[in-house]
Amino acid sequence: MLLNHFLEKSAIALPDKVALICQGKRHTFREIDRAATSLARALIQQGFYKQDRAIIYLDNSYESVISIFGILKAGGIFVPLDPTVKPRKLESILSDCGARVLITDSKHVTELSAAHLSFRGLALLIVTDPGKTALSEGSIVNVNMLSFSKMVKNFELGPLPQGCIDVDLACLIYTSGSSGSPKGVMLTHHNMVSAANSITQYLENNQDDIIIDTLPLSFDYGLYQVLMAFEFGGSIVLEKGFIFPEEVIKTVVREKVTGWPMVPTIAAILCRLKNLENHDFSHLRYISSTGQVLPTNHIARLRDAFPCVKIYSMYGLTECKRVSYLPPEDIETKPASVGKAMPNTEAYIVNDLGEQITEAGIAGELVVRGSNVMKGYWNLPELTDRVLRPGRYPGEKVLYTGDLFKKDEEGYLYFLGRKDDMIKTSGHLVSPKEVENVLSDMEDVLEVAVKGVVDEVLGQAVKAYVHLSASSQVGEKDILHFCYQNLESYAVPKYIMLCGPLPRTESGKIRKRDLP
Repeated sequence: MLLNHFLEKSAIALPDKVALICQGKRHTFREIDRAATSLARALIQQGFYKQDRAIIYLDNSYESVISIFGILKAGGIFVPLDPTVKPRKLESILSDCGARVLITDSKHVTELSAAHLSFRGLALLIVTDPGKTALSEGSIVNVNMLSFSKMVKNFELGPLPQGCIDVDLACLIYTSGSSGSPKGVMLTHHNMVSAANSITQYLENNQDDIIIDTLPLSFDYGLYQVLMAFEFGGSIVLEKGFIFPEEVIKTVVREKVTGWPMVPTIAAILCRLKNLENHDFSHLRYISSTGQVLPTNHIARLRDAFPCVKIYSMYGLTECKRVSYLPPEDIETKPASVGKAMPNTEAYIVNDLGEQITEAGIAGELVVRGSNVMKGYWNLPELTDRVLRPGRYPGEKVLYTGDLFKKDEEGYLYFLGRKDDMIKTSGHLVSPKEVENVLSDMEDVLEVAVKGVVDEVLGQAVKAYVHLSASSQVGEKDILHFCYQNLESYAVPKYIMLCGPLPRTESGKIRKRDLP
């Protein structure tokens, strides 16, 4: 099974069903499949070969979806980039992955032209709206420029040239993670198909599902919503973002959405909105959250706002897409847990010697074993060897996540923080996540981040960055008092900084290295 087979099989089984709702337009599986096939043919005619890389530098759109499947049908590797990425970072990623094709819009073409950057190796620039740029078809920085619409309008029947097999790469997702410098996560068709199959299994997705996607397709959580919907023959409502929450809610109601994936930031915004009970969410079947562990107070508020909706709290990372999920029936008794490993995946905890920890309550690094684990990092063999290490069985490699976890007596997993985030203060180890969970339960706290800072006496001191609601009267003394009531004394922050919205990555995770 290849990733592009998701679309092709649904186009055969459900040709006239609406697959994509985007910018007020509805597109069927047959229409999308034909457009993607046309794009694949046009790419091949332009000298695009099997396993060539093509960057998709677009907002969430019909064109971005067609690009994904067109590149896959041509046997290529698609590289989805956040459209807010600046030209110099694009240049660096383009150079690193050796992309031969860049698909973007006129706005970005103008920016790239003005930046006077070097795009060595790039052979083709495909523009979705060439009429909106002063540059005409032809060349830009010595690269052939063509119109996206012209490449997809002529559909021809018949098979495409021999494509990939499932061990071939399907996608490169660039992520900075905690290191700061972009690294390309190599995912094969088999990796991505396996992950999609496991996730749709526990979410119990079916052809009647209508999923709203406000997350960027450059973020694997947003990307998989489209891939999975095409796998099970459902419909995807693709939005550019969550900038206008009330409008998104109206869309959820109007389109009778059944599945709503979100990150904790979206959950926090949603729970602060008034009059949610005035909307008809009777069709909404589930809400899922990943990207960062969903705080327990968010879970409580979501349950109050959506009492009849299943809530899936999940944990994952780009290197393997998803690791675990908490079944909705356990959300009340174990709200701080991210559950157990998803189907066809094994997750266990090891100590610093790599020995498996079997006792409950003991912290260690989470290790993931499964067909969803990435192939490695593009052009980074040493970093790959650090995270993909020999497993318990001959010839296998397992993923060392760099995340600290513990489990309870029943085997449920609890995220403690990044391994290198742990704070060593006065001889004690403090989990930033534990302190963050406590502070998140405090009234008026919108978001919080905790990290260690250098301290001459303690070695490291705990520092908390707290974003309060605009009307809050809470002060630093109130926060410290609350911490002393709910934390061991050594875990109470020595420093409290009241601040505005916290800096975040493209995927919505708090960027702690940017905190002052």
